[in-house]
Amino acid sequence: MSHWRSKLVLWMIMVIQLSLFLSVFSTEIHARKLLKDNHINTNDVRLHISDRQVIIDNGLVEVTIENPSGYLIGIKYKEMENVIERRNHNSNRGYWDIVWDDDAYDKLETKHVEVITQTNDIVELSFTKTWNSKNHGKTLPLNIQKRYIVRRGISGVYMYGIFERQEDFPEAHMYQIRIAFKLKEDKFRFMAISDTIQRVMPQSEDRVKGHSKPLDFKEAVLLTNPSNPKLKGEVDDKYQYSTENKDNKLNGWISDHDAVGFWIMTPSNEFRTGGPHKQDLTSHVGPTALSMFVSTHYTGTEIDTFYKEGEAWKKVFGPVLIYLNSASPKDDDHRKILWNDAKRQLSEEIESWPYNFTRSEDFPHSQQRGQVNGQLLVQDRYMDKQLMQAKSAFVGLAPPGEVDSWQKEGKGYQFWTQTDKIGRFNIKNVRPGVYNLYAWVHGFIGSYKLDLNITIQPENKIELGTLIYDPPRNGPTLWEIGIPDRTAAEFFIPEPYPQYVNSITNDGADKFRQYGLWDRFSNIYRDSDLVYTVGASNYSKDWFFAHVPRKTGDDRYRPTTWQIKYNLQDVNNRGTYTLQMAIAAASFAEVEVRFNDPNSDRPHFTTRRIGYDNAVPRHGIHGLYRLYSIEVPGYRFRKGNNTIYLTQTRSDNPFEAVMYDYIRLEGPNSLND
Repeated sequence: MSHWRSKLVLWMIMVIQLSLFLSVFSTEIHARKLLKDNHINTNDVRLHISDRQVIIDNGLVEVTIENPSGYLIGIKYKEMENVIERRNHNSNRGYWDIVWDDDAYDKLETKHVEVITQTNDIVELSFTKTWNSKNHGKTLPLNIQKRYIVRRGISGVYMYGIFERQEDFPEAHMYQIRIAFKLKEDKFRFMAISDTIQRVMPQSEDRVKGHSKPLDFKEAVLLTNPSNPKLKGEVDDKYQYSTENKDNKLNGWISDHDAVGFWIMTPSNEFRTGGPHKQDLTSHVGPTALSMFVSTHYTGTEIDTFYKEGEAWKKVFGPVLIYLNSASPKDDDHRKILWNDAKRQLSEEIESWPYNFTRSEDFPHSQQRGQVNGQLLVQDRYMDKQLMQAKSAFVGLAPPGEVDSWQKEGKGYQFWTQTDKIGRFNIKNVRPGVYNLYAWVHGFIGSYKLDLNITIQPENKIELGTLIYDPPRNGPTLWEIGIPDRTAAEFFIPEPYPQYVNSITNDGADKFRQYGLWDRFSNIYRDSDLVYTVGASNYSKDWFFAHVPRKTGDDRYRPTTWQIKYNLQDVNNRGTYTLQMAIAAASFAEVEVRFNDPNSDRPHFTTRRIGYDNAVPRHGIHGLYRLYSIEVPGYRFRKGNNTIYLTQTRSDNPFEAVMYDYIRLEGPNSLND
């Protein structure tokens, strides 16, 4: 009897498993069918030009551009007549803009349209404007081409810009270059910028007086009476959704009612400025979707955006793809379906880079580009007598300059990759030009630069062989705090105040993006400033992520002095010690360093005033990287207990601060050369 019962149980389990399999299989087939529908198209690409507008239609999307301004005023997709907010002025729907001298704002309105390519498979248009010296001081001195491409079978539109300054153009700053989209507010409520950063967003009206309370930094508000009651008591700030260039490939919005997604895809970072770790905006309340190319965010004006008279310049920004997809509104997991399909399409775009369908001589195709190969090893004899592989190091080509100049470079092209487990790298699809090779290695301070100009020509392949990086080092490690990774992410990041939470950034990896963390220092360290004891303290629990001023009252702050306490069993009075102090971010700050005497009038070392990063109020965990190798004579130390005093002297506001990346005390050189 028990034998038959066992068989019956096994049979029931098999039936249940088969049922579950068929259910999952059916769901997968259904999802694939829905997504396949996004790409089914037998229609030719059609173009219609009138005096007031240009329409490109490929049967999947109908793109409408104002003529001749070049503003993208409409995208028809599926049953949605326009995914862009029709209530907005034409210049405030889909547009390029540049912030230039004295915060002047130019939306790059053009004067002419030209058909570059028109076939059954593709249409490419160029909207142009040539700068006239008669408008000196009134308009941005820049020649403009705004390109649009619609292809057969692609449910979207490619956009890129070709901007040029001739030698006789007057000087100008161009602080910000981007593309912006304002989507239908009554439709697009759900934002997604990564696998973990996704949420239903507030509406623009929720940020105005009566619905929100302004906070310490102008972009941040506390939602007090939002249209969605579930968002009440949360903070909204567009900088909470910033990402690094290397991760900023996909962002967009979903209309739940229609199960339609709107996505901006950036398959390459070659045209972005500041290198792979430069942080910038993505999507935010509006609903607004952005493609950022140039900005001073998280760098301040240290990034080079100044163009001198006599300096000729030309650059291609993009192409980027504006992609639309759809699923069935009846699917409970339509958001997941749309997001995964967007990631699939992004993978195809990355695989296809550089595009071969553009028709501008300023955008070289793959056969017109080159590549650079090599291997990077690290030599630090105090860590290992043998050469070490530079695992997962960032290696890149950028315009010639000093070590680390790439993070402030704002005009040229950059090409970055990461090494494999043994330090090998392959930088592909590099535009012709002259570059320097730069690198930095996780776990080692400083930066590498190859003292050689590298000239890239079409189809050439440069083999650099083995390169050796000697990171800054003057002696053995006596103690260290943190990890040399150019961020403060490993340090203590406190819980936010309960009244200032954004639930989307509560994930551990994004915890630093919570609002008001700077004020938590004064709350946690009530009685005295931070004291870190080497050998007893733990930097992940005892080293606050940002060296900020102490709050003493309403809008009143004072400088803070952090102490590092440590013990030296022996001291070489005639030797030279080195304090390696790596800074991950700085904003209008100054760090003074004293050894064993906190009251000395003159510090042993000062950074002087440094930085414009604004990383603290903009919820970044790093800005620009700086390294100070501070030499200290042995007589400043004592046998036994010692203390280093780090004073951040600036305190006009809570955002004058530094973030440390890593601190190490080295003893005198003990190796024979």
